[in-house]
Formats: sequence, structure tokens, C-alpha cells
Amino acid sequence: MAWISLGKLVLFGTSLIYLLSDWQRNDKNAAPSRLWTVPMILLVIAAFGLSLLWSEAAPHNALLAFVKHGKLLEVALLILLIRNQREAKIVLAAFLFGQAFLLLSSWLMVAGWRVPWATSALHPQFKNVVYSTYLDQTLIFSATAAILWHLRQNWPKPWWLHLAAITAGAAAVINVIFFQEGKTGYVAALTVLTLAIMWEIPRKWRLAGLVMAPMALALLAYASSASFQHRVAQVLNESQSYSAQGDNASSSGFRLHAWRRSLEAMTEQPLAGYGVGSWTVSVKRIEGADAAKVFGEGSTSNPHQEFLLWGVELGIGGTLLLLLLIGSLIRDALNFEPPVMRATLSVVAVMGVACLFNSSLYDALIGDFFCITLGILLALGIRDKHRNKAPLTRPVAKAFT
Repeated sequence: MAWISLGKLVLFGTSLIYLLSDWQRNDKNAAPSRLWTVPMILLVIAAFGLSLLWSEAAPHNALLAFVKHGKLLEVALLILLIRNQREAKIVLAAFLFGQAFLLLSSWLMVAGWRVPWATSALHPQFKNVVYSTYLDQTLIFSATAAILWHLRQNWPKPWWLHLAAITAGAAAVINVIFFQEGKTGYVAALTVLTLAIMWEIPRKWRLAGLVMAPMALALLAYASSASFQHRVAQVLNESQSYSAQGDNASSSGFRLHAWRRSLEAMTEQPLAGYGVGSWTVSVKRIEGADAAKVFGEGSTSNPHQEFLLWGVELGIGGTLLLLLLIGSLIRDALNFEPPVMRATLSVVAVMGVACLFNSSLYDALIGDFFCITLGILLALGIRDKHRNKAPLTRPVAKAFT
């Protein structure tokens, strides 16, 4: 593990040096320079780096947390390393091939086949999950389904390739809702479906569709999926148990308790926060004698909520930075052609949902997935030879076109 951490640190340092040097050399009118996301990422990295000066975490934990936040550099690196549209399409094809393999493996497990490469087979609670956990897989499948659907017309001409993309996208959503246990994944899948429906109906009905579609889809999923019903009932019961008895041993109870302690920590240090890597230290101090029982041993846990994690570490400004980062991604996506714009906005929406219930950007696996996926889509959008380079006059309205 020490070698892996050292490797991540070296990769982070060399990537940052390359990114800054390339940014200096590039023409400020070049395509990547017109994105807001890249400078926003550098600002975020600088803020977390500066907070090392007052971090209350042990030095090695603070540095590890800094590198984990630094995975955002992957987005900027992909934008700069992918030099043209052809390269962007090759990278996207390789990425989707990997996701197709993951999806096929999960469906083989659903069918009862033994999949030798499924590491999660060692954990019975992760049924039909190939790698990591059901949380990661459901988020990955939801984002992949959106990309396959919205970019279906961007593939080469054979009709069967378009059909394969649509089929795989549908299979990914069905897998999430009917054969997985991820509560956050359900919300992400419904979000992706809502956006897809909104962009397919007539323009004058889209705003209404954005309101009505999620309610209708949620009712349909609840009526047809036993796992969906079970998870909804579980969340309600666990939340009521925490509200009435303070039970924080359950998944929902722990989240509610961690969020409460996070808000208390932010109240104590609203301006500068406690520094990178200090979430566990700060909430354990507030928790008192039961800290180890509630939050576990060690000092590297998280609140299962990205906005609160940044808020505790950097103060209210940290939460604002995350909102600005998401806003930058949305702004940049709105400058792309509709297929890439819709795919990118859908992935940003999945990421936003994930960050509401988990520390998804901070997490090692799903965080890397979001960074790589967004980096590829931003590179594809910015390298599109048909992209209009003029500033948008009504950027928000374009999301509904």
C-alpha cells in the first residue's frame, strides 16, 4: 500500500507539472483554454494544497487526502493529452468497450454463470457486482447508459452498431433498477432516464417533463422492482429509527449522523475549515467518547457526502468551490454540440447525485471513473470540428433544446 501511495504522489506531481507547463505554452485562444473547468480544477487543487498549512490531520493522512482530491487533475490531463477528434473517438471507444465488458459480466452473473474475474464474488452481499461494490457499479452503469444513448448517432454507420449501443444502454439501466441494491444508483438511473425523456419530447413540454418524468418513473420502478421497494422501505425505516432513537448503526442512520456532525464542524470553522484530511479528526472530537464506535478506528473515514466533506476541510468556501466546479462543467457542456452536451450533462448529473449521498469524487474507484469519463467527454466536445466557437447568448436555454 505504501508503494501505491508513493506512486500516486509521484503521478500527481508530474501531472501537475505537465499541466502547468502545457498551459503556459498553449495559445490562450486554443480550444482547452476556452474551458472553465480546467482553471477551476487548478483553483480547487490550490485550495486543498494551501489547507495543508493548517490541517489538523496527521501529515501522512493530510497528504494522502490531498492526493485523493488531486485526482481531479485527470480531467484536465485528458483534455490536454487528447489532441484531436479522432483521438477522442478512439479513447471513447476503448472506454465504452471496457464498460460493455463490465455490463456483460454482470448480466452473466444475473443469469447464474460463474464469472472468474468477478472479485466481488467473495462478498455475497454484492450479488451481480463484478468489481468493487453495488454503489460503484450502479453509478457506472447509469453514466454509461447515458453516454450510449445520447451518442448513439455518433457511431459509424452500420445499423447494428446503433442498435447495440441502444440495447446496451437499456440493459445497463435495467440491471441497475432490477438486479442491484444501490439506493444512490436508483436515483442516478432515474435521473438519467428523466433527462433522456426530457430531450426526446417536444421542446414546449420539456420543463414539465423534467418535473413529471421522475415521479412517474419512480412510481413505475417501485411497482415493478422488488429490490427497489425493499430499498425504499429500508431508507424510510432507518431514517425514522435515527430520528426517534438516534440509531446510527444502519447505512442511512450513519449518513444522517455523519452529516449532522459535519454541519456542527462547519459551524465551528466556517471560513477556513479544518484543512485537508481533517474530517475524521474534527467529527471524532465533536462525537466524544463514542467516536471510535461510530466512525471506526483510524482517521481516514468520510461523511458519505462530498459537499460536506469539502465544507469541513475548507469551510463554506469549500462547498462553494464544489458547486462552482459543477457549474463550470455545466457551462462547458452547454458549448458543445447537442449529443455530446447531453451526454456530458447526464454524467455531471449522475456525479451530482452521487455527491449528495457519498463522497464520490474523493473515493478511489468511482472518483477516478467520473474524472476519466468527464475528461473524455470534455475532450470530445472541445475537439469537435463542428462546434460553434462563438459565445452562447442563451447557454441555460440550450440545455432544453
